Amino acid sequence: MTSLDKPTEEAPQTEHDSRAATEAALGEAFGGVRGMIETVVPGLIFVAIYTVNKDLHVSAIAALAVSLLMGVVRLVRKDTVKHAFSGVFGVAFGVVFAMMTGNAKDFYLPGMLYTLGLAVAYLLSTALGFPLIGVILGPLFKENLSWRKRNPGRKKAYSKASVAWGLILLAKCAILFPLYWWADTTELGWVLIGLKIPPFLLAVWLTWVFLAKAPAPIDVFAEMEERERAEAAAEAAAQDPVTGPAGAEPTEGAVATEGAVATEAPDQGGRHRREA
Repeated sequence: MTSLDKPTEEAPQTEHDSRAATEAALGEAFGGVRGMIETVVPGLIFVAIYTVNKDLHVSAIAALAVSLLMGVVRLVRKDTVKHAFSGVFGVAFGVVFAMMTGNAKDFYLPGMLYTLGLAVAYLLSTALGFPLIGVILGPLFKENLSWRKRNPGRKKAYSKASVAWGLILLAKCAILFPLYWWADTTELGWVLIGLKIPPFLLAVWLTWVFLAKAPAPIDVFAEMEERERAEAAAEAAAQDPVTGPAGAEPTEGAVATEGAVATEAPDQGGRHRREA
């Protein structure tokens, strides 16, 4: 078995270390508490204002302005902006769609369709052997896709987590889409706000449970660095004037072969002479 067929030998992780690493990766991937707030606030602003004045334009512009403001704050503080600006794009799609149709409920429709598509992606990717949670979290654990063939226990954990995400999001869609057709804008909006965080927290918690019990990730970056160091050491050894092939010291046998060898050969007069 080569070094690429087994995990890199490192100091064993304690259970606390493993859980802490999992929590950090989940926080980075899904934005943590701040990411949840940035996801909820624009929709909350929209439904709150619309509930009061029933003005689609004011509600939509206010929601978009708040989303943009949160993104700018992240830029100023030099924080990670991917979560804030993914929210900006989501709100912008909702605003444009609602403005085009004139139906305030359509502000929520792009997000609902995205949720449905994400649920299908989680389940389909798992069925194809590429569970989406593993694709998302693999780089954060420095394992990339090594879990697919070299760490079956971890692939199983990613598969369970992806199925959990898919089923939770499908259940959420099963509640929201009927309301889109039957409820009014404010009812749909408040239910959607109520379903923002609890399903998300449940999915993240289940992911944490599955990964905390899984084998440790294989650090492929550490393996690459180790391989590069070994290649550099081999190259240095090959070029060394003392130990390398080009400057290898002659052995005792070689010295005897290359030195002058005295042999005796008879001459024509029957006398022996020394030949070098």
